[in-house]
Amino acid sequence: MARPALAPTETDPSVVTARTGKTARTGTAARTGKPARTGKPARTEGAAAPRPARTWRPRTLLIAAAAWLLAAGFLLPYAEMVITALRPASELRDAGYLPSSFEWANFVDVWRESNLGDNLRVTLLVAAGSTLLVLLVAVPAAYYTARVRFRGRKLFLLLVLVTQMFQPTSLLVGLYREFYQLDMLNSVWTLILCNAAFNLAFAIWILTAYFASIPVALEESAMIDGLGRGGALLRITLPLAMPGVVTAMIFTFIAAWNEFVMGLTLSTVPENQPLTVGINSFIGNYTVQWNFLFAGSVIAIVPVVVLFALIERKVVSGLTAGSVK
Repeated sequence: MARPALAPTETDPSVVTARTGKTARTGTAARTGKPARTGKPARTEGAAAPRPARTWRPRTLLIAAAAWLLAAGFLLPYAEMVITALRPASELRDAGYLPSSFEWANFVDVWRESNLGDNLRVTLLVAAGSTLLVLLVAVPAAYYTARVRFRGRKLFLLLVLVTQMFQPTSLLVGLYREFYQLDMLNSVWTLILCNAAFNLAFAIWILTAYFASIPVALEESAMIDGLGRGGALLRITLPLAMPGVVTAMIFTFIAAWNEFVMGLTLSTVPENQPLTVGINSFIGNYTVQWNFLFAGSVIAIVPVVVLFALIERKVVSGLTAGSVK
């Protein structure tokens, strides 16, 4: 006698599939909810893949060697300057590249026996003051030029660019007579005004390109939220334009730090002269104090090199502003 067919139970895979529309799990996978092991080691999530071995091609090696040689060629004069600054006075005319001993007292003597400390103070005041004055004038001028399409805008930018063609040496006679009549010779403020005037055009040109690359919609959204034009500039646009501002700042600072002609002409008192003019005093009519000259040069370039190394990335990003639309 044939046995009657049993009704499918609740655990039958076919019943589960029919009711839920999903394939039932069987075996270990059904009990644990995890796929069965296949014998291969499981890969940990988030683990970094092994890096392929770097292969150096001959072309890459040649380019790297050429770059190192070029860098060494640029650094060689600075190495010579540091070595000469540490050379004893008795070995200044020796043919050897390295001295028998390093005279670290040269840096102390040049500070004591000259006005280098006063010259450094004047240079810091002139560079910082002219940079601050340039930013105070260039930021609103560049912002207005970038945002407002006023009549004569292109002519204004052209005139700004043309002023960069004038060198201070071509205007020295007029500047000397003007500041002489105003009784402003031998003054730090005179050097600040002159350096700011000759670096203002470059700062406006750089900042105009950077402000133009920032979307206007950001300022419009801020003004809808209640900010005015000035508030949108200070809170939205200016922080975004900080790389361009840093670029204008560092170039103005370096130009004012290295300026020589105006400092030599408009300031005749040794204590009120900038560092570039003070270093020149070590060159006499018959003798040159090479150890003091190079020691002062090392002191002069160290602050600029440190400042540029700290903000190099922002300078590069500011220079490339506006290159991509």
